[in-house]
Amino acid sequence: MANIDPDRDTLRALADEGNETALDRLADLADARGDLEELSDLLDEGCMWAGHLLTRRAVTAGDLRELQRLWDAGCDEAGHELERMIAAPID
Repeated sequence: MANIDPDRDTLRALADEGNETALDRLADLADARGDLEELSDLLDEGCMWAGHLLTRRAVTAGDLRELQRLWDAGCDEAGHELERMIAAPID
């Protein structure tokens, strides 16, 4: 079987037609480029994988406000991480 690597425009067209895998792949591409704006836009479109990627970045940065924003945007994983970080013992 041939290795197919669809371009961004093709993925966008498929995502616009409701293909969730294409939406997730767009999130992977945006994450690889460090394009946080596109990741946020993808989360707004309902891409929970984009929310996961943004949550991972916010946890790494210790950005509690970003985690709250992500939770407010519907990313439950961010809420769990936020609660975990807030409840952690203070050194």
